Amino acid sequence: MDGKTFILGLSLGMLGGALIVAHSHKARQIVRDTEEQIRKKAEELKKCKCCDCEKDGENPEE
Repeated sequence: MDGKTFILGLSLGMLGGALIVAHSHKARQIVRDTEEQIRKKAEELKKCKCCDCEKDGENPEE
């Protein structure tokens, strides 16, 4: 194995690793953003449902 082949393989490995890490970070960020949107929507729906129950004279805790 000569030095040029080794350096080329090392460079490709580093590039591949960097791409995997970048893609993994991007995927985790998308998941976090989506979870946050779901939480906000659930809170909005919960507040709306509680307001509707209070208007009807029902107890929202039951």
